Amino acid sequence: MPCSQHVLSFDPRANVVLRLFDPSGPAKGSVIVPSAMGVAQNFYARFAEWLAGQGYWVTTFDYRGIGLSAPASLRGFHINIVDWARQDCAAVIDFTQAQQPDLPLYWIGHSLGGQVIGLIPNRHHIDRVIAVAAGSGYWRENAWRTRRFVLWLWYVVAPLATALFGYFPGKRLRKVGDLPAGVMEQWRRWCLSPDYVGSEGDETRAAYASVRVPMLSLSFTDDEIVSAESVRLLHALYTSAPVEYRRISPAEIGARHIGHFGFFRSHFEQTLWPLVPRALA
Repeated sequence: MPCSQHVLSFDPRANVVLRLFDPSGPAKGSVIVPSAMGVAQNFYARFAEWLAGQGYWVTTFDYRGIGLSAPASLRGFHINIVDWARQDCAAVIDFTQAQQPDLPLYWIGHSLGGQVIGLIPNRHHIDRVIAVAAGSGYWRENAWRTRRFVLWLWYVVAPLATALFGYFPGKRLRKVGDLPAGVMEQWRRWCLSPDYVGSEGDETRAAYASVRVPMLSLSFTDDEIVSAESVRLLHALYTSAPVEYRRISPAEIGARHIGHFGFFRSHFEQTLWPLVPRALA
């Protein structure tokens, strides 16, 4: 599908870079695909192309500090996850609506992309959410494969590496990816709290409780990070939103493995990806 690149101006050192995938045929709606923590928008390009082929305008983007939206150096670059939601995500919603004001707007959030909806000030413009592999990051509710080492990450690796480098050098450590210091510090704080993002306080919990957009939660039994309970804990914050849960095993679709990132890989084009247009119909 034809793809164009746009830049939303914030900080001269790092703006939000997004890509817009044009639909084939009459447009059915606009879709925003926000990324998981530390994942660049390129990861979602094949899925975005496919979804555009189903008749949707699709927008992917990099949060500031990630991928094409990263400055030359993350050292001293000040931003956190709340900024990503309140500024970056909000700006992408405004941009998408301005491009296609008469179309319904859908949000397909991978992991972090499904966690931050309650923090987005203009979330009321979203007509439906599909949260993919999105759960609370509270460490005690991580899937077992992650829980085995996550305290080492949160109490040793993350604070020491961030203090030493001025950002979290995830690429060097082969963990998550490079992250601005403020993002890693806030994420660490959330992951050590049973309330996760709710630990930001009463105002944040009230904001999540006010979300009323219908949601579909897609999660996977072999997810190495997100457990079934963490999915429930996250969506319990959305007390006013109707949530439909679907937890899928690899065997159910004839696959050996799906995991935390598998949904967006092209070999699931025939099995998992069609769930999206069906849910948006």
